[in-house]
Amino acid sequence: MTFKILWGIDAVIALVFVYFFVVGLGDGSVSSFNMRLWLGTLSTLAGVLSGGLVLQRSGRARLAISLLLILAVPGVLAGLFFLAMIIINPRWN
Repeated sequence: MTFKILWGIDAVIALVFVYFFVVGLGDGSVSSFNMRLWLGTLSTLAGVLSGGLVLQRSGRARLAISLLLILAVPGVLAGLFFLAMIIINPRWN
């Protein structure tokens, strides 16, 4: 159960990155100048997701969960931060 939740969180994070990559391709902000950075980031995300699946299927559930936690913990913390900023509505001036 924990693996599925963490894998789902990581998949949502990866989808957010893919969305911004596709939008950046459309508006020109993703160019040849920063394409290597984007492809490295997307490859790392794909590696975490596929590595978690491979480890889970090979019977190494704890290792798979620890791999998925590397991405899930900062993602959840960033999501909670943005949710708090929406709810609190602070004044930044």
